[in-house]
Amino acid sequence: MTDERRPLLIVEDDPALQKQMQWAFDGYETVVASDREGAIAQLRRYEPAVVTMDLGLPPQPDDPAEGLKLLEEIRALAPGTKVIVLTGQNDRANALKAISLGAHDFCTKPFEPELLTWAIERAFRVHDLQAENERLQSAQESPAMAGIITRDPAMLRICRTIEKVAPTSATVLILGDSGTGKELLARALHDLSPRRRERFVAINCAAIPDTLLESELFGYEKGAFTGAVKQTLGKIETASGGTLFLDEIGDLPTALQAKLLRFLQERVIERIGGRNEIPVDVRIVCATHQSLEDQIKHGRFREDLYYRLAEIVIDVPPLRDRHGDAALLAHNFVRKFAAEQRRPAMTLLPDAIEAIDAHAWPGNVRELENVIKRAVIMTDGASIGAGDIGLGAANADGDALNLRQVREVAEKNALLRVLGRVNGNLSKAAEMLGVSRPTLYDLMHRFGLK
Repeated sequence: MTDERRPLLIVEDDPALQKQMQWAFDGYETVVASDREGAIAQLRRYEPAVVTMDLGLPPQPDDPAEGLKLLEEIRALAPGTKVIVLTGQNDRANALKAISLGAHDFCTKPFEPELLTWAIERAFRVHDLQAENERLQSAQESPAMAGIITRDPAMLRICRTIEKVAPTSATVLILGDSGTGKELLARALHDLSPRRRERFVAINCAAIPDTLLESELFGYEKGAFTGAVKQTLGKIETASGGTLFLDEIGDLPTALQAKLLRFLQERVIERIGGRNEIPVDVRIVCATHQSLEDQIKHGRFREDLYYRLAEIVIDVPPLRDRHGDAALLAHNFVRKFAAEQRRPAMTLLPDAIEAIDAHAWPGNVRELENVIKRAVIMTDGASIGAGDIGLGAANADGDALNLRQVREVAEKNALLRVLGRVNGNLSKAAEMLGVSRPTLYDLMHRFGLK
């Protein structure tokens, strides 16, 4: 492998055609394979940005099934790789099927070297543009999302999704364990939307008794029931023009599910005791820690309501799966609660950070926040140790494409953890990682971190 020439994988079972293609594309580091197993091995070893492949491969060269199976495996292992399939003159149906499975382009055989060279060059350019676009997106920081503190790639992708969905009127369903920050994301959706100048109204469907929840949502007219001494607007009307956040939507009673479904379909409500249909313009954002699919199977949640609510679904990972975020958030909470309690500047000692990093955090960010607040209040000095936090001493994923990718994932996770522990101090991070500052900058640039 040379530095000047990029790898191009050629999957072809005809030795003569292999040599012809190697000669035609000598501007690349051509790597050849004659069957599906060999192609996957070369893909893992060289990680080519572009692959050309014949659909007819051994053991049945006249059947495209083996080639299509290889295409699916390449897409699963290396989604960014651009695949150009080669088909017979009269095999347009299989070419279109390959495109539907994720192939980048197709050419007919016998191929014209100039035409296929152009297709390959274009595939390399598209690959490079997409890689650069992903790098720039991952490195962006949105001021509107400043309240969400994270360096975890999965959470950063969620932030990008929030930014894309916020300007629309789509109903959003946020899934995630309790304490993961679902309401914070709902507020970000509102703050980034054209409705941001109107009200954000939140209601917890699990915290209000079933007998009162209908009146809380839809309101009631004077005299509708004993104690209804005046007309009262419900949360839906109150949020008109803005956003209504229905937390723990999985606990909504079955009878109210039908009424909410009608509102989502018609966008009108009727107050309890009233007869007039009242149009309401409000965006609905819902959240739950439950599996609504399981609720549907057990008859506790309406399937038609689920599909109305799940126009956009955002699945928030638990804190234990966000590399480096626990320590990063802990530093932020120490500053926040020290200021609230009018304490002088406080810091986390290394053993406290180790304990935070090692803890599973079943209560997620809410548990971490409570632990740090208690430590700030109870600690006498300006330094918070593991004993002050009370977590105890710290105890010293799908298939990867290849060993290099395993190392890269491990490096990125280590970098995220250390940056969280040192609260972004790059000199300390370089010292903990045993590298120079320029090397640390190179690593952060490679992984799109700020």
